[in-house]
Amino acid sequence: MVKKKKPENPRIRELQEKIRDEGYVQGAIQRIALVLSNKLVDVKGPNNE
Repeated sequence: MVKKKKPENPRIRELQEKIRDEGYVQGAIQRIALVLSNKLVDVKGPNNE
């Protein structure tokens, strides 16, 4: 079995650790959904119904 080399960039290592955490990923999905929902509401707006 070949071991993967760990990235040297600490930010990349930090993000790799975060995406292994299911709670973090679910929270990120919720934040993305909220932002997209708000954008859709802004685009529709009160005058474009």
